[in-house]
Amino acid sequence: MPETPEARPARPTRSDYVAWRTATTRWSDDDVYGHLNNARYFDLVDTAVNAHLAEATGVDIRGLDAIGVVAEVSCRYFAEMGYPADVEMGLVVDRLGSSSVVYRVGLFQGAGGPDQPANAEGRFVHVYVTNGAGSRSVTPVPDVIRVAVTPLVRG
Repeated sequence: MPETPEARPARPTRSDYVAWRTATTRWSDDDVYGHLNNARYFDLVDTAVNAHLAEATGVDIRGLDAIGVVAEVSCRYFAEMGYPADVEMGLVVDRLGSSSVVYRVGLFQGAGGPDQPANAEGRFVHVYVTNGAGSRSVTPVPDVIRVAVTPLVRG
């Protein structure tokens, strides 16, 4: 059954996010149509999550006993973005489970207040697995990660 407009989540605004960082766009980020290439949106979403984790934990997250692997990533596009304007990335956690974290990352260009609508929003799911040689099995979110993302939980 097709999704009805009423069933779609509302376009998020700046007030929906907790933590912020800024990324600089580059000439090469734009595609042949003159707007930000869709692959760059996914780079920004990934960077927002992992840079936050690295900074908030103060450790090399790649060296933990358990690492977050991407189990799901998606993006909803609302308005074009492109070079040369910076992109502000808002981060929030929708769900902190026993072995996974569900993030939303709002992407914004241009100055705006708390009601400014997002240009795009990414959904990013980390599932934690054992880090090391051999089979990677699902494992609990490490305590250092849990402490870093708990302040981002909204809902």
